[in-house]
Amino acid sequence: MASTNTFPELPLFDLQLQPQDLEAVAETLRSGWLTLGPRTEAFEEVFAEHLGARHAIAVSSCTAALHLAYMAAGVGPGDEVIVPSFTFAATASAVLYCGATPVFAEIVSREAPSLDPEDVERRITPRTKAVCIVHFAGYAAAADRMKEICDRHGLALIEDVAHAPSATLHGRKLGTWGLAGAFSFFSNKVLSVGEGGLLCTDSDEVAALARSQRSHCMTSGTWERHNGRTDTYDVVGLGYNYRLDEPRSALLLSRMGRLEQEIERRRELTMRYRSLLAGVEGIHVPFEDHEVPSSSCYVFPIMLDEDGRQAEVSRRMREQGIQTSIFYPSIHRFTAYRERFPGVSLPITELASRTELTLPFYPHMSNDDQDRVVAVLAGALAR
Repeated sequence: MASTNTFPELPLFDLQLQPQDLEAVAETLRSGWLTLGPRTEAFEEVFAEHLGARHAIAVSSCTAALHLAYMAAGVGPGDEVIVPSFTFAATASAVLYCGATPVFAEIVSREAPSLDPEDVERRITPRTKAVCIVHFAGYAAAADRMKEICDRHGLALIEDVAHAPSATLHGRKLGTWGLAGAFSFFSNKVLSVGEGGLLCTDSDEVAALARSQRSHCMTSGTWERHNGRTDTYDVVGLGYNYRLDEPRSALLLSRMGRLEQEIERRRELTMRYRSLLAGVEGIHVPFEDHEVPSSSCYVFPIMLDEDGRQAEVSRRMREQGIQTSIFYPSIHRFTAYRERFPGVSLPITELASRTELTLPFYPHMSNDDQDRVVAVLAGALAR
């Protein structure tokens, strides 16, 4: 019988906060200091140390972090940035914020849905300024190979690490391979606080630019003036309001203590899903078992073998109380991008977008929850 609930019985993502998380936010609210201040500074220090990066600059979103990263790379009008289309729109829209042109490149395959280094190199022109790789679903894209290509052509490498806090490639944290990495703390992310993002970098110059630009290019912030370090400020450029607030920083600090534990649980659940789904006909699962231990395992994507069944299978699962999603529709197929960049053709990306389904996945899923998802999926695939 179809579910009659307004919300799915098994949602795509679910967040459970602990009492200490709520108390950290409550304490911040009681303090009366809610804008960028000491808790944000503390979180930046903790996250930078966690990554092994020199600098971590907390901002209002991953989109803001990407914008600042592109600006730091010198991206501007007339420039091009090579990006995947199999990602969230922000990866490309932040290029447009700079007045530049996103150039969409192919993914390797549906089994390895990350930016293809060979296709990237073919698309480099004299106008190319940077390349942005996305570590889709928390699995490392070829940051090492892409870094070699970028260095050879004199380009900046930017990492969209929205899916992959604490994930690694060859033992090195993702986000630290290029000029800058952009992280997300959106409500469904691995380290989620509703909204928020962060830019990490080893460059003192990039960090200085990001810190200035995130707060209107003011030479001092409200916290410095509150503490008497200065009683005035100058504005030295055209900046943005990309600040992260203190309650979210407090929640991030609280949740950071459980990050590795929750990621380890995600890996266990990922391996269990992979084992259960090995016997389900009509699908295949991207990535490989040996990649799981170095992934943050943000979401669990599957690819349908048969094109044209995505909406049907999703509908059938929803009728049984199981929510799914599509990660991601191809950016270049969105109306705003078709109008700007007509004629873009990426057959592998487009097929992946038409056949991908994202299954329910979160650290406190039970074995029974997973068993049910797999059983409902198998039934939805049956003719």
